[in-house]
Parts: sequence; structure tokens; C-alpha cells
Amino acid sequence: MSIEETALELLAIKSEIARLQEEAEALTDALKGAMVEAGREDLAGDGWSASWKNVKQTRFDAAAFRRENPEEAAMYMKQVTTTRFTIG
Repeated sequence: MSIEETALELLAIKSEIARLQEEAEALTDALKGAMVEAGREDLAGDGWSASWKNVKQTRFDAAAFRRENPEEAAMYMKQVTTTRFTIG
């Protein structure tokens, strides 16, 4: 397979993934709608179950810390290098 064919196949697969993600989101929304309509946080069927619940979490607000304590935050900052691949 040529590099041109490889790139085009990759783009086609990425397009299909995006289409499937949109379809999955629509199906998820349909299930959530059914749960709201039924007034339920959990639903189950033959070979599947779904839950949609509020979950409380505590997270560190790094942006607020940097804003309110810039000198302290600077002591813990480090520069990193990453590699990014894009195709389009």
C-alpha cells in the first residue's frame, strides 16, 4: 500500500469513527431521555444495563491556585515536550 493510500484510508477510518461517535451520542441521548421520562437512574434489559447519576467529586483548581499564588505555582511548573501527529 502506498503512503497516499495509507493516508486516505486513515482519513476514511477517522471519518467513520466520527460518524459512529455521533450515532453513539444520539443513542445515549435517547436512553437518557427514556430514563428521565421513566423517572429512573437505572435501566436494564437482556444483556445490558445503564445508569445515569450525579456524582460528587473534589478536584484541585489549578487555575485558581496559579491566579492567587503565582510565585508558589511557578515553583512547581515544569516544561514538557510532546509529539503531536495530525492529518486532515
